[in-house]
Amino acid sequence: MLATNEYSQLKTVIVGDATGALVPKTDTSMRCVHYAAMVNDSELPSPGPYPQQVIDEANEDLQTLISFLQGEGVRVRRPDSNFSPSYYKYCPRDNVFVHGNSVLYAPMCLDSRKNEYRAYTKHFDWADKLNKKAIKIERTEQLYNRNCIGNKNILALNELEPCFDAANVLRNNNDIFYLVSNSGNHKGADALQEFLGDTAVVHKIEDVYSYMHLDSTMAFLKEGLLLLNPSRIKNKEQLPTVLHNWDIIWAPEPVDIGHYKGYCNSSPWVSVNLLSISEQLVVLEQNQNNLRKVLEEYKIDCAMLPMRQARTLGGCFHCVTLDLERKNV
Repeated sequence: MLATNEYSQLKTVIVGDATGALVPKTDTSMRCVHYAAMVNDSELPSPGPYPQQVIDEANEDLQTLISFLQGEGVRVRRPDSNFSPSYYKYCPRDNVFVHGNSVLYAPMCLDSRKNEYRAYTKHFDWADKLNKKAIKIERTEQLYNRNCIGNKNILALNELEPCFDAANVLRNNNDIFYLVSNSGNHKGADALQEFLGDTAVVHKIEDVYSYMHLDSTMAFLKEGLLLLNPSRIKNKEQLPTVLHNWDIIWAPEPVDIGHYKGYCNSSPWVSVNLLSISEQLVVLEQNQNNLRKVLEEYKIDCAMLPMRQARTLGGCFHCVTLDLERKNV
């Protein structure tokens, strides 16, 4: 049984690897999805490998995370070292959705990442009984809406075919939450529901955050308790009705950890991108002491670890991991 929520006792996890990370060429998918906020092409980063300092510091911090997880008794898996990325293999969360006995290799929004899931398939080959599927799509230029460039009220993806990153999705047992954004269209939510069948219900979240993924906007801490980003969600009415009776923790203003000059893939709100080890313990970026104090008021302990290049590479502790197994609830 694979993980069905974000917070039960963690047993097995994949941790990403920054080795080989690079900025891909600016094709239509990159321009519309990743660089929509940049009006002028002169603002775009040059394609090519990330600076070695970024790679080295990211891998050092990933190793610190691995050592901590192993100290907590968690089994750690890594991406296939033989896989050569066209983008990176730093954020396994983006590529693969797991739930119960189901594994879905997501039809990702960037053409440069369409084969990235292959860095993780070895971790699912052992189980013949798993329901495994890769949604194959064309990603023609017609999938993307260039009118989104410079206009956050227009989303990057049309409804030509299902398209979404797995990090657009969060799980709470039989309820699945899907962000409609530049990296996930309505057809993607429908395809996910079709894949899951009657094992879970997919709830769409709309008009809260247009850029990309869901896991810097909200975090499930345990049944009935939700951490929300107040810069994107202002009240419970913006959430699916199944969450209206939940208790809410409003995340405090984050400490901006900065990014490598010329390379920025996340806002300071990557602070919300935490990893739950259990209902009583989470991993936070080491500078987020205001968030730590708030969580401790709810009897949640916090392991404060470094992730110096989280904003540079676009992922903190939730993004750089993929929980495979959690204790059954």
